[in-house]
Amino acid sequence: MNFINKQAPEFETEALKDNEFKKIKLNDFKGKWVVLFFYPADFTFVCPTELEGFAKDYKKFLDKNCEVLAVSTDTVYTHKAWVEADKRLQGIKYYMAADRSGIISRAYDVYDDATGNAMRGLFVIDPDGVIKYTVVTHDNVGRSTDETYRVVTALQTGGLCPVNWKEGDSTLKK
Repeated sequence: MNFINKQAPEFETEALKDNEFKKIKLNDFKGKWVVLFFYPADFTFVCPTELEGFAKDYKKFLDKNCEVLAVSTDTVYTHKAWVEADKRLQGIKYYMAADRSGIISRAYDVYDDATGNAMRGLFVIDPDGVIKYTVVTHDNVGRSTDETYRVVTALQTGGLCPVNWKEGDSTLKK
């Protein structure tokens, strides 16, 4: 499904943040950029590397007025147990949202009916709630936080950014 330049599907769910359970809605983040990333499951192999990577770079995203939200089909209780059990995850400051029913994953077309898990999908949503970037990868391949940050930064320029554009580079003229 093509989501580019379409309103991001709204959702409401429970999330773990700062070791507490909180109700969140996507609409809570209007006025901010959002990196919404789905991952298959807690207590797996590639997933903790991604969550740890976003945790290490979280402040960089916040400095760009960008919130990070992680979503899997696990419960908030499983998220909490995983964070407590895996030292790599104890620095997470962003929201880890629960999608036990798969409603959110289905709305973003990343639900895998065969496994009951979310696929590895990532969406960059602008402050008006419009999806500007999306990527879905095979479960075996983790995403790059550097590339995600580069994309957020490029989108924020409002300009035309050529291949391998980096923060501080010139944008193209029409």
